[in-house]
Amino acid sequence: MASPISKVDVVGIPSTDAERSRVFYVETLGLRPDENARYEFWVGDTCFAIWQPAQFGVEYQPQANSIVLLQVDDVLAARAELEGKGVQFDGETFDTGVCHMANFTDPDGNPLTLHRRYAPYEDEARA
Repeated sequence: MASPISKVDVVGIPSTDAERSRVFYVETLGLRPDENARYEFWVGDTCFAIWQPAQFGVEYQPQANSIVLLQVDDVLAARAELEGKGVQFDGETFDTGVCHMANFTDPDGNPLTLHRRYAPYEDEARA
């Protein structure tokens, strides 16, 4: 049975300061701003939407159990560029045996990871 879900439409990013988050995601990370919504930004076909929990009567908490992996061509180069813009990374860039990764957080403490898979998936290696 096929799933009725066809894609990830929006990733909600909680924030205590939507304008500060907008600056970080658009100016620091370079995400494409949405033409129709000030606090929405695009990575390929996936929308990132900043929302403020306090506006919904919810206490703010960073998304500690959900990490967004941001695909880049070269983790070390992307990391160096972001460090030049003041982004602080959590530890060293690491190699999992199939990908390179570097962890950091946005201004509200939401975890993000620069990610580059370099090893083919098992089925690709056999083809």
